[in-house]
Amino acid sequence: MPEYKNEINEIVIKKRKTSRNLTLSNIIDFILVCFIIVLFYVTMPVTSTKVLFIPKGSTNDIISYLNKSGYEMNIIDAVIIKSMGYVQSGWIDINQNKLTKMDFIYKLITSKAALKNITLIPGETSYVFLKKLANEFNLSEEKLTKLYNQYAYKADGNILADTYSLPIGMKEDYMIFYLFSQTNKKYEEFSKKIFGVYDKKKWYNYITLASVIQKEAATINEMPIVASVIHNRLKKGMKLQMDGTLNYGRYSNTIVTADRIREDESHYNTYKYTGLPKDPICAVSLDAIKAAIFPVKSNYLYFVRDNRNGLHKFANTFEEHQANIRANIGVEKNYSKVKEVESQIDVEAQNIMKTDIAEQKPVSIKDLFNNIN
Repeated sequence: MPEYKNEINEIVIKKRKTSRNLTLSNIIDFILVCFIIVLFYVTMPVTSTKVLFIPKGSTNDIISYLNKSGYEMNIIDAVIIKSMGYVQSGWIDINQNKLTKMDFIYKLITSKAALKNITLIPGETSYVFLKKLANEFNLSEEKLTKLYNQYAYKADGNILADTYSLPIGMKEDYMIFYLFSQTNKKYEEFSKKIFGVYDKKKWYNYITLASVIQKEAATINEMPIVASVIHNRLKKGMKLQMDGTLNYGRYSNTIVTADRIREDESHYNTYKYTGLPKDPICAVSLDAIKAAIFPVKSNYLYFVRDNRNGLHKFANTFEEHQANIRANIGVEKNYSKVKEVESQIDVEAQNIMKTDIAEQKPVSIKDLFNNIN
């Protein structure tokens, strides 16, 4: 009997060992199959745009977005991504059109933002800038213009003159909304720092005034002086009669002729109409806005460019102004923009431009903007 029991035990032990071996073998086979499946999966080809937009959200949200965008992503991709890191949001530079699934996932996790700089020059019009934007970012000028006109608060001045780092591959609607949004944030921040509030309607009166300054001033330090001329003429009900107001839209860089002054019937023609134009003429810098709000104190009503240095000669009376014009006759133009002798007003203007806006008090503007075309 004992021998029989031993034989039974040996058989049971052998069966258990065989079962364990089979189970281990099955597990190994399963792992190998899974590995082969995953290996096959991650080497599948993926076609992508070189620049890709990734929305903010969890990994699962991003996977869902990419899946809806035609990238056929699923839970396997989510597991791989979570094990490797996370996907940054925004426009990212994939830099390839065709790659494997694994390379695509790796690019999602490691790629940097795809950015390109573009500068909106102070004094340039939206008409010119949108052409430049379309050309440099390979976008539709027609779509950009349509979107701009549809959502712009004013005909111009809706985008602050500045350098912008924009994602390559951003579509026309995103581009316009981004530029408008960034500008509005800057306008609101600047306004609140000066006035404590942001009244968009009143603020754009300053933008319009600043756009005239931007077109007319020869230097930043001249801006508060040009601003004083505009303030003084508006207060007296005089026509501004400034050429720069006719450099709007498509005419941004054209010479203003006598014929143009006679024939232009738009509200921008300050030779024909009293007050400011109803819209800004161009994009403005923060310097021009600052000068519009903090003009130097003067009695100046006129100015003309001085051929000797490219700066302006300012005058209180029409007779002085005529004398300044005659002084240019026969003088060769030299645009060094360096003045030999500075007046007290020049010094005051320089101090305005270098002093922080929070430390300055805006001049009284009561009734200043009542007369807008």
